[in-house]
Amino acid sequence: MSDAPVHLTSGLPETVLPPPPDEAAERLAAALAEPPDRRRDAIAAVVATFPRYIDAWGRLGEHARDDIEAYACFRVGYHRGLDALRAAGWRGSGYVRWSHEPNRGFLRALEGLRHAAAAIGETDEEERCAQFLRQLDPDWDRRS
Repeated sequence: MSDAPVHLTSGLPETVLPPPPDEAAERLAAALAEPPDRRRDAIAAVVATFPRYIDAWGRLGEHARDDIEAYACFRVGYHRGLDALRAAGWRGSGYVRWSHEPNRGFLRALEGLRHAAAAIGETDEEERCAQFLRQLDPDWDRRS
């Protein structure tokens, strides 16, 4: 018989993504502070330097020039986010809550994808994204 403690859980597991590199977060904050006419390009420069930075993709989608560009940016952020979640131990179920700052980029990209899908008439995808958001964070309230 082992002396190792047994850890019982109640409910679904919760995944928290690791924070981005400090430099990436600082550069994104600076890009978001740029005047509106330079903001999108500044965010795009952050994405080009840190292509795995999920929140930068989501922010680029928020500042896209049109619905198709927004859809593309959010979709990249979403897929990069799924990769990061899997690397963090997520196995396709469990919570990924907004209350954890590092998760916000992924959830922002997923919400943006939901909104962009609606804008281009992809109603099935819009509904899947909405359902996925509620599964990941039952307290989700960022619906726009």
